[in-house]
Amino acid sequence: MLLLLQYTLIFASVLLLVALGGCFSEHSGVINLGLEGIMVIGALGGALVMRYLSATVSPVVMILAVLCGSVVLAVAYSTLLGVACIKFRADQTLVGTALNLLGVAAATVFVKAINTAADPNDVSSTIQYVGAKKAFLINVGNFEFNWFMVVAILALVFAYVSLYKTRFGLRLMACGEHPQAADSVGINVHKMRWAGVLISGVLAGLGGICYILAGVSEWKFENGVAGFGFLALAVMIFGQWKPTRIALAALLFGLFRALSNVYFGFDFLVSLNIPGSIYNMMPYVISLIVLAFTSKKSRAPKAEGIPYDKGQR
Repeated sequence: MLLLLQYTLIFASVLLLVALGGCFSEHSGVINLGLEGIMVIGALGGALVMRYLSATVSPVVMILAVLCGSVVLAVAYSTLLGVACIKFRADQTLVGTALNLLGVAAATVFVKAINTAADPNDVSSTIQYVGAKKAFLINVGNFEFNWFMVVAILALVFAYVSLYKTRFGLRLMACGEHPQAADSVGINVHKMRWAGVLISGVLAGLGGICYILAGVSEWKFENGVAGFGFLALAVMIFGQWKPTRIALAALLFGLFRALSNVYFGFDFLVSLNIPGSIYNMMPYVISLIVLAFTSKKSRAPKAEGIPYDKGQR
């Protein structure tokens, strides 16, 4: 049972971070379908830090360096979405899809290049971080605590306070609801949308490195992040773009994802003789079922996906 709780919390942390990132972007009026690709690039940044930073450094330095590496690369990558969709007013759905495809391809090519440079016989897209990973883990009895669980809680508090208790958050949401009205009272819509996209990049990057650290000590980047970016979008929609509801949805989806890792520890599940691949499919099937029954009642920000034209009223 402790193992189920452990995996539920870590997968819920990933979904919460990425879904909150999508929440900020969509509240500003920009649909970020590129969360999957941003997660991969963020994971790449953190994995490179773990590869090249000495494992003998203090755990605090390792954690901060990995977080910074993930955030820097993820934010840099998310600027592509901002430039295309905010500056050039491109179709946000197409740009997000392109970012997803490019993210996995670019990470795979880059990792293969640095592996081949270090060893001409190594053409894999894998980065190992056996020693560095230990900095993120604390054993509390039989429970393996991961510091990303704290990061996710802090992100949730930050999202709730910034969106509902600050002037910045209210202006951000105004730009996603009625940008022309926001502009008429002096709010710079483009700056607000840039802020939403960049915050989205920060949180998605953190979710990416959290995902690859969840259970293994190496990552093959051509595998991407197994659709967790899209699953986070489902969490965001099911959570109605509200941080507290998103947190509850992340726990629900995290539970079903955790079952694929620990189902063999429950005798009644083993007795059902259900193939392990079915458990791997469960969170995605559940997301389809949940969205099918709840999407009609969803209320997205009115102006999301619509490029802002200052001359339009």
